[in-house]
Amino acid sequence: MKKFLETPINSEKVFSGRLLQVFLDKVLLPNGRTSTREYIKHQGAAVIIPVHDGEILLVKQYRYPIRQVMLELPAGKIDPGEDAYTTIQRELGEETGYTSEHIVALQPIHPCVGYSNEIIHLYIATDLQKSDLLPDDDETLEVISLPLNKALEMVYSGEISDSKTIIGLFWADKLRMDDNLRKRFGISLG
Repeated sequence: MKKFLETPINSEKVFSGRLLQVFLDKVLLPNGRTSTREYIKHQGAAVIIPVHDGEILLVKQYRYPIRQVMLELPAGKIDPGEDAYTTIQRELGEETGYTSEHIVALQPIHPCVGYSNEIIHLYIATDLQKSDLLPDDDETLEVISLPLNKALEMVYSGEISDSKTIIGLFWADKLRMDDNLRKRFGISLG
């Protein structure tokens, strides 16, 4: 491990926004040379695989940075003072109009390790109960319910290209097929 470690020499915050901060660091490399590293600090996020009546709930929404409507698993950023579990309970209700008392943590995801410290916490929810759909004031969403096989076909055709959603759908597929993995996580897919 030590032969890979880069040691920070100094760090400069070059941008600070509501969602993220951008830093430019000077680092000492393991070979004794120096270099610079630009990276984003992000407070983290959570994504959930909501399983309802044997189908996966996805949300359709416009994503400004890429100027496209995307089909994604429900997700959101972790607010200050909040843990990932609280975030995903809130986001499940806001984005799908469902709640669940059967939410299980699966695996953290590091989506952009080359330029960000962001961690996305992956969850699965079963036994969903209808509640009110209360999207944020700045979100326009449509909930789409799809059989897992159809969602996976959309991954392979390129219709679903969001990385956290692809990872979540692959997890759902693996959980569907693997009794031991379901037992390990205490998940019943009905």
